[in-house]
Amino acid sequence: MQTSRRTLLLSASASAATAAGLLPHPGRAQDGQRRGGVLTIHMNGEQRILNPALRASTGVYVITSKIIESLVDLGPDGRILPVLATGWEAAPDGRSFAFHLRQGVTWHDGKPFTAADVQYNAMELWKKHLNYGTQLQQDLLAVETPDPHTAVFRYARPMPADLLLRALCDLGYIVPRHLFEGTNVLDNPANTAPIGTGPFRFVQYERGQHVIAERNPTYWREGFPLLDRIVWRFISDRAAASAALETGQIQLSSYNAISLSDLDRLKTDPRFTVTTKGSEANAFNNTLEFNHRRKELADVRVRRAIAHAVNVPFFIENFLYGLGKPAGGPIPSTSAFHPGGGQPYPYDRRKAEALLDEAGYRRGAGGVRFTLRLVPIMNGEDVPLFATFVQQSLGQVGIRVELVNLDIAGALTRVYRDWDFDLATGWHQYRGDPAVSTTVWYRSGSPKGAPWTNQWGWQSDRVDQLTDQAATELDPLKRRALYAEWTKAINEELPIWMVTEREFQSVGSKRLVNAFTGPRWASGDVHDTGLAPA
Repeated sequence: MQTSRRTLLLSASASAATAAGLLPHPGRAQDGQRRGGVLTIHMNGEQRILNPALRASTGVYVITSKIIESLVDLGPDGRILPVLATGWEAAPDGRSFAFHLRQGVTWHDGKPFTAADVQYNAMELWKKHLNYGTQLQQDLLAVETPDPHTAVFRYARPMPADLLLRALCDLGYIVPRHLFEGTNVLDNPANTAPIGTGPFRFVQYERGQHVIAERNPTYWREGFPLLDRIVWRFISDRAAASAALETGQIQLSSYNAISLSDLDRLKTDPRFTVTTKGSEANAFNNTLEFNHRRKELADVRVRRAIAHAVNVPFFIENFLYGLGKPAGGPIPSTSAFHPGGGQPYPYDRRKAEALLDEAGYRRGAGGVRFTLRLVPIMNGEDVPLFATFVQQSLGQVGIRVELVNLDIAGALTRVYRDWDFDLATGWHQYRGDPAVSTTVWYRSGSPKGAPWTNQWGWQSDRVDQLTDQAATELDPLKRRALYAEWTKAINEELPIWMVTEREFQSVGSKRLVNAFTGPRWASGDVHDTGLAPA
């Protein structure tokens, strides 16, 4: 296989940095690093699945990234780090990638990790079932395994190296082939009792209570992990979670899992670190999702009217403690692919009323034009707040909104599998490249039931074409130009609405040692994180 010079440099720089001690190294823990202790992490909800090869979600990663490993990860400087893959080469035409796999790695049940595991995950899980993965790997033809430690990905169309490597940080987790092959993968017991190659081994999942994992004594990074055990406690009441932090019962809460008011208050408490560090790779938006099967919402004038009816700056200032700004489209301003421009549909109640009248939905009895059901997907404190704000805002322009409140699992089923909603609101996360976790919200063809994908009943040939062109364009400048055109089309059609642009916050005890060290730390393996004495 021929290899591009740039991709060889990517692989070589990772190897050189590892050798220099700049990146996590499969060697011994450094002298003076404290061993032992139990880290207790707050979880404000549970998604009932612990398999990141089937479900891409920070709620899954926070737990499973300590148990199950990916091929690569992001380093402190945003460069790609080797994990289960130690190196990689790409063909100049972008149609094949060879991954060289770490040798001597075993699953927690003692069986060897091999290229056959990578082949199975890529072809049977990522390509067929993984939200975001189905789009990313749609042109994957085959994964060849010329030897037990080499996996060669063959694509029908070019796959940009930067896209694939960045995507695999989130969409490259590997579970054991021998546990999943020949089973109903969606109902496999290993989805809730995971076996991986990571620094911690699964012990117990008590629904509604906790997940427990303990140190893996045969972990391939000699001398790691430092911690004895990790406990993830499910605490849905945010006030109770804050109290547990302050009394030392938990030492970490990430992804805005406690209230914004408590995050603001704990900033001044010397016992804690409150920071956006450790989650820089996951900029996020509040979303408003439209079911286009509802005739009113199939009319772009109605969707634009809804956007104009919501005073986004007021919501940010008064409900989000000023943390964020109105989004300018589906790609955040922090991304190299952001084409510029501000909020496309600023607050304008008169314009909203005029658009609704123009669409033929005039006020009727009691001033009501029509009624919509809104399902909040409860993955953040602000989601129900925003749902209520939308309800009140749309009521002012004659749209009655009924809130349908469910737990997160029920809401995901209602929206993405059953399509039983009119509006939905939740979060979208941007993962470094539009093709990783953003364009899948707009491109048609995702399997029914895949969370955070286009399940809206909306399809655009133009957007599908631009999506596919940008995802296979090897020239970085041309890719950026395609995404600028793509963004313009999305902002015109507004099939769903990215409302705000924000950064996640974490709060951790000052007892944490070597914490918040990389852009995916909150979703990382914490193999080198320790706890100082209380």
